[in-house]
Amino acid sequence: MKRLLKFFTGAAALAVMSITSPAHAECGKVSITEMNWASSQIVTEVSKFLLEQGYGCTVETVPSATVTSVASLSENGEPDIVTELWLNSTGDAFAKMEADGKVQRLTDVLSPGGVEGWWIPAYLAEAHPELLTIEGVMANPELVGGTFNNCPDGWGCRIANDNLINALNLRDSMEVFDHGSGETLGTSIAAAYEDEKPWFGYYWAPTAVLGKYPMAKVSLGDIDEEVHAANANVDNSNPGVSDFPPAPVLTVVTSELAEREPSVTALMSNVSFDVDLLNGVLAWQEAESASAEEAAVYFLTNNSDVWSTWVDDAAREKLSALIK
Repeated sequence: MKRLLKFFTGAAALAVMSITSPAHAECGKVSITEMNWASSQIVTEVSKFLLEQGYGCTVETVPSATVTSVASLSENGEPDIVTELWLNSTGDAFAKMEADGKVQRLTDVLSPGGVEGWWIPAYLAEAHPELLTIEGVMANPELVGGTFNNCPDGWGCRIANDNLINALNLRDSMEVFDHGSGETLGTSIAAAYEDEKPWFGYYWAPTAVLGKYPMAKVSLGDIDEEVHAANANVDNSNPGVSDFPPAPVLTVVTSELAEREPSVTALMSNVSFDVDLLNGVLAWQEAESASAEEAAVYFLTNNSDVWSTWVDDAAREKLSALIK
């Protein structure tokens, strides 16, 4: 079955690369972010495929991250589309652009939203339930390995984590290790699980990692929306402690694109992934060592009942001829 899937995926990928779509021929050039984490890359590749093959757009993918994408929108009005923008990691910058009419939020691209938090492995929580609160972790740093695994630089969660770390005086209890990439952060969880070693740090969903490795969330206390929003600002001089609220994760477009390409805007308003479904695609991608493009083909070929509701009639007819 795996061999057949690999063959079909490869054949489908070759087929779609060689076909152009006459539908929506009026669509011009569209730029879209490709964030530096796996789920966003799949969302982008699926969206890119639908735009190119269903709507006739010429799509440019722009490597980006949360903070850099917001800065680029603010300074340059680019790119046209930002996928998987974690709203509670954008600080005041996005809210100001939205209030000024520069950008529009189209939809929650993840349903019911994103999950963020500080975690320990489930086996560690079972052995030491006192570690399920931040107070318990800070009182027993040796039980979590004496290290907090932090987000990479440039990620919105890095800013929120750094503010939380300062508010908690966490460095008085343990070392803070700033990972260089999302890959090393995820690999550190996998490495801990291999030998059932301690691990403590930040992670999020949808991810293959949280789908594959059972983790227990460490309570940071009550959720205070104002404190959490303030913690998303790099220049917060008085950080506080708040647990991570459920995260709105958006597709955002520039107002200029919304006016110029209404059919593109209508499509991207419909593109929304169930988190559990996306976790499954991510798990397949990891198991098969597949690229984001291959994972997108896997999603498209196995979930026509989902994506077919996103597109209009003309695009559906064209895409249905390609994806069977």
